Amino acid sequence: MSLGLAVFIGMLLPLQALINAALGRQTFGPLFAALASFAVGTLVLLLWWWAAKPVFEVAALVRVPWWAWTGGVIGAVYVAAATLLIPRMGAAPLICLVVFGQLIGSLLLDHFGVLHARQPIDGMRMLGAALVVVGALLVVRPWQSPAG
Repeated sequence: MSLGLAVFIGMLLPLQALINAALGRQTFGPLFAALASFAVGTLVLLLWWWAAKPVFEVAALVRVPWWAWTGGVIGAVYVAAATLLIPRMGAAPLICLVVFGQLIGSLLLDHFGVLHARQPIDGMRMLGAALVVVGALLVVRPWQSPAG
């Protein structure tokens, strides 16, 4: 179930970028489209959270370290950049490069145990990373000039 859900979510990310790019073209540009995407997403998450009948304690918010709020910044940069880049490079190259960046970042975060238990880089992980790099290169083809 978890693997299938992860694949499904991954399949939706290029669609989200394409939808946001279309919204940007039809309205006020990619930053507006990213803002609209976050506004709609915020509303959906707020309704979902309320439907789950959460326990809300203000004291819990006070105990949260400052850096725990930075995930929204990263999400905003991703959505805005993807909205801006997808018309220039296409869905497959964008997602391949994003996955490549995620892989490198994930390996480093795991290796150094940033915010979770340390999982050192080993030979199998390096082989897997190399295969992803080869796959990304075959899709992106940086050695070719862009078509059109």
